[in-house]
This record gives sequence, C-alpha cells and structure tokens, in this order.
Amino acid sequence: MGEIRNHEDNNVEEDNNNNNNHNQTLIHLQKKPKFASFITQSQIQQEFSHHLSGVARINNGSFGSCPASIIAAQKRYQLQFLQQPDDFFFNQLPTQILRSRTLIKTLINADDVSEVSIVDNATTAAAIVLQHVGWAFAEGRFRKGDTVVMLHCAFQAVKKSIEAYVTRAGGSVIVVHLPFPISSNEQIVNEFRLGLERGKMNGRKVRLAIIDHITSMPSVIIPVRELVSICREEGVNQVFVDAAHAVGSVPVDVKEIGADFYVSNLHKWFFCPPSVAVLYCRKSSLSSDLHHPVVSHEYGNGLAIESAWIGTRDYSSQLLVPEVIDFVNRFEGGIDGIMKRNHDAVIEMGSMLAKAWGTRMGSPPEMCPSMAMVGLPSCLEVLSDEDALNFRNHLRDEFSVEVPIHYQPLKESEVGPRDENGGFITGYARISHQVYNTVDDYIKFRDAVNKLLQDGFNCKRLLSKE
Repeated sequence: MGEIRNHEDNNVEEDNNNNNNHNQTLIHLQKKPKFASFITQSQIQQEFSHHLSGVARINNGSFGSCPASIIAAQKRYQLQFLQQPDDFFFNQLPTQILRSRTLIKTLINADDVSEVSIVDNATTAAAIVLQHVGWAFAEGRFRKGDTVVMLHCAFQAVKKSIEAYVTRAGGSVIVVHLPFPISSNEQIVNEFRLGLERGKMNGRKVRLAIIDHITSMPSVIIPVRELVSICREEGVNQVFVDAAHAVGSVPVDVKEIGADFYVSNLHKWFFCPPSVAVLYCRKSSLSSDLHHPVVSHEYGNGLAIESAWIGTRDYSSQLLVPEVIDFVNRFEGGIDGIMKRNHDAVIEMGSMLAKAWGTRMGSPPEMCPSMAMVGLPSCLEVLSDEDALNFRNHLRDEFSVEVPIHYQPLKESEVGPRDENGGFITGYARISHQVYNTVDDYIKFRDAVNKLLQDGFNCKRLLSKE
C-alpha cells in the first residue's frame, strides 16, 4: 500500500505550497445543502426509521446513531470492495481515506493532514498513546516511578490500557477525583492542580496527563483548554485528551486546545457508522515514534499510513466523512446548529424530568454537552453500581426505555443533594438528545419512573428476583 504514502506526500506538499485544498475543504464543510430546503422532521424520522419501534432511545452517547442515507452509502462502498477487491484496495482506498482525513483536518482545525489518523475508536487511540508512553518507561527515557495523571471517571478501557502498557513498564498513576454533582469549572481546576502536585511529589515527573473533554459517566464538559494550559505551566511532558464524545457534540479546535494527542469518535455524535475515530497527534519530534498496535507492512511509515492499512478488513466507515458532512449540512446551521439544538433540548428535557421527580440536575447547563445527568428519586434506592445496572436493565426490559444509570456514592459525613422528600440523591440518569429524539421519548421515561414510584418499587426488589 505504498500508494497511500506517495499520494499523501504529494498532497501535503501541495497543501504547503498552496491553500486551494484547504479552501475547497472549508467550502465543502460550510456550503449550503444541495436540497431545496432544510431537512424536515418527517425526513429525520425516515432517516432513523430502522431504530426499533416503541423504544425510547435516549442513550445516543453509548453507541451513536447512523442515518439511513449513510448506511446506504456504506453498503455501496462494501459492494465496490466485494466486486473487485484489488482495485478497491490499491486504487480507491488510499485516495478515499486521504479525502476523509483532509476533511477531518478542517473539521477539527489541525495544521496538517499528516497530524490526522483515522482509527477504529477511542480505545484504539488510547492503546496507541499509552503504548508509546509505556515504551518510554521500558527503554529508560522515563524514570521508573514517574507518573501518569488521569481523572477518576476516565473510560474503563483507558484505565486498562494504563495497566497494560504503563504500570507494567514501571510508571505510576495518580487519579484525580472530581466532585459530582458539580457547579463550576473551578472545582475541576482545583482538584486537577492538586493531582499534578501529587504527581510531582518526591522528585517525580508527570510524563502524561490524560484529560477527558466530556466525561462519560457522569457526563460533564471538562474545561480542557485550561487544564492543558496548566499542564504546560507545570512541565507535564505530554497531554492526551480523550474526547470520545466531542465531535458533533461540542465545538472542537485542536490548535486552541493545545494537547499533544486528541481523540474523538465519529460514530457517537457525528453520524458515522461504527466504528471510526480521529486521532490527532500534534507534529513534533516524537511523532515518528507513534505506531498502531496492529503491526502491518506499513510499519514505520508514520501513524496515519500505518492506521490506513492494518490488513484485510471493512474500511467503509472511514470513507464516509464526505457523505456525513453532506448529511449534517441538510440541517439549518449544519453541525453547529445540530449541536445547539441538541444541547438546548437535553437541558429542557432534563429540567422537565427533574421537576417531575422532585430532584435536580447534576451540573449546570453550560457544563452539559448533548447529554445531561438527571437525579432520580431517593426512594428508588439506587445504592450501588449493581443497583444502577439492574435498574437500567429493568427500564429496558419492562418499559422499553434505554438510558444509562449512574450511582454516585456519598462520602463519609458528606451532605449531598436531596430530593423534595428529603432523601439523598445517589442515582442519576444520563439522558442524551440526538436529532431523532422526540419529547415522547422523555415522557415515556418520566411516566415509567412515576409508575414505579406509585407501585412502591425500589432496587432491592430486583436483587430479590435473582
């Protein structure tokens, strides 16, 4: 697959000498839709008519959603491969992947297309970055005992990658515990500064900071630009932003954020089919030492090229960025308009649910992306992670409501938020809003909880059934 490398080198050289490619991409992202008018509500529902009927799907955050027109485009790519695999892989794939990477470059405001790699998902990206850090420990460039600082709510796969690559090679981990419910960015900043201080105790150096742009559970927007700036002030070697939920949910400008590595899934909030993610690696002297964990014959030709060929597999989800951009431009305001409407709607629906149940939201509106945490009535007795999982399953099985449930334990002697009945709120629902959602989805959830309350239900009943 040397054609990928040669094709990219030519394009990078042209891009350095001429801004035409960038300008054309910008026009493609901002152009008005080819349709006579913006997409209608009935057309939106048709695009997502493959969703199982009768299910209140208010969990876009976990797996995303893909419109029918994009699924159809994906099938065309898959058929092209099956018709003539050699022509597809050697003649079409290199150009098409580069086209997607070039559009993504503009979408996230990267400087150069060589900084943009397309990988399967955020989990793969975490493995790439943490493998790189692990080698630095194993090869003696980082001292044993030097630290990686991370937030306690980091995705489980990131924690496991640290275990697999970093601690095994001699690194240590500092976990920053963030408060929740939360009321301000200052609470996050203060705890993060304390974590960096702990990371530097006893003469150690903080070699990597891992910062979520949007935490998954509980869901909160992190002041990522400010935390990255603090890392620079404190001499942290490298910063990795795990932004699995970001693209399509909040504005992303990787130059403004300033991290060394930034990953975001495109299948969660940007309508791509699963699974595809962008991994941005800021150009530096270390860039050449980044490698895909699946070693193929492009090893050593740069991460973007290695990632573009990891053997025979279905690459179709990586090729659909142009079609997805066309889809989002069918909406008034494009992706920015979608993000604003989703944010406004999730706050409105979250407030409605909290009022109906006599509870409260877990964070202020400005700290919510297209997801929001809504307190559940204390009498439901969500008192453990097991309770949260069982209650989620019960809502799915008995009421056709799909929504994640979070258990937030109270620390000793802590006075936490109370509901209108005076009980402590320890259970939260993470609701999402995407373009296919309607008010009826949230009413169905509201009514399901209200019926359980009327029946005197609590999570102990679910344990007694086992």
